[in-house]
Parts: sequence; structure tokens; C-alpha cells
Amino acid sequence: MQAIIRTNKGDMTVDFFEKDAPLTVANFVKLAKSGYYDGLTFHRVIEDFVIQGGCPDGTGAGGPGYSIPCELTGNNQYHDRGVLSMAHRGPNTGGSQFFICHSRNNTSHLDRKHTCFGKVVNGLEVIDLIKQGDVMNKVEVIV
Repeated sequence: MQAIIRTNKGDMTVDFFEKDAPLTVANFVKLAKSGYYDGLTFHRVIEDFVIQGGCPDGTGAGGPGYSIPCELTGNNQYHDRGVLSMAHRGPNTGGSQFFICHSRNNTSHLDRKHTCFGKVVNGLEVIDLIKQGDVMNKVEVIV
């Protein structure tokens, strides 16, 4: 299963880690199919670290109104360039916010603390173009 994150800077195609993070993938897919992410911004962009989105109020404090558990034991729990990972404010508090890693330079401390649930396989260059406030126009799930 894949998703296309369509932004004002270009499209990113994501392959999901369904085996390693099935609950997190299912949550993201459910939200994407409902249109939850459409029109939301990347509210946090830190150079050579991450771009973060999925907050309905654009501040980094919002979410879908529920939390999901972390899934940290799979094989793909390393925060490399292009990896999608669930943002949270503590263990088992993720919901809708996610981040995409710029590189491996500053992300190893996140391994097995935040659930990696996919990776950008096409459109990696878009990660570097995203600035704070840029919009996810649409997130499309491809089965």
C-alpha cells in the first residue's frame, strides 16, 4: 500500500511499513481516506532534521481526539532520510501528527522511540523544498 502526499512544492510517494507498524499505518490511512490531512500545513520544519504536519490547528498541539500505541519492535524502526514517523508527546500518545526525516544526521535518537511507519520512495527532493506553513493539498491512499 502507498500514499501520495500532494503539496504545493510537489508530490511525495510513500511506501508503508505495514508489517512493522500495522496499527499506525491503519490509523494514517483512515485519516487520509477521510480527508483529515487535506489542507493542513507543515507546522514544524527544522533544517537537516524533520518536516512535521498533521496538526488540525497548525500549532503542533492538536490531534484527532484519540491516541494510538507506539509500535517500536519492527525491523524498519530507523529514522533515515525520507522516513515517516509518528510524532507524540510521550509514549503511546500519537494520533495524527507525523514527521518526515531530512536525513540520518540528527535522527538516531528517535529510533525505537517514535514509530516509523513508511518511507518516501519518490519525490525525496520535495522534503528539502518544504517550508513552515506549506500545505498538504491532498493525501491519497493507493491500495
